[in-house]
Amino acid sequence: MPVAKDDLERMLKESFPDATLRIDDLAGDGDHYRAVIVSEAFRGKSRIQQHQLVYAALGGRMGGELHALALTTSAPN
Repeated sequence: MPVAKDDLERMLKESFPDATLRIDDLAGDGDHYRAVIVSEAFRGKSRIQQHQLVYAALGGRMGGELHALALTTSAPN
C-alpha cells in the first residue's frame, strides 16, 4: 500500500519538528517522492548520516510501502 503525502509529511515532522519540508509526489502514485528537508538535526552530519536519520524516521517503510524517495537534506544557513 502506498504512503500518502500527508502521512509522509507527518512522519518527517514528528522526527524533525523544526524542519522546513517540501515534498513532491513525482509520479502521482504515492510511491515516488522527492523531499527537501532542512533541519538543525542535520548540522555537523555527513550526507549519509542525514539520510540515515530520514530513513529511521520512516520506520522501515523504504523499499516496501515507499518505493523511491529522492532526498535533499541540510542544516539551516
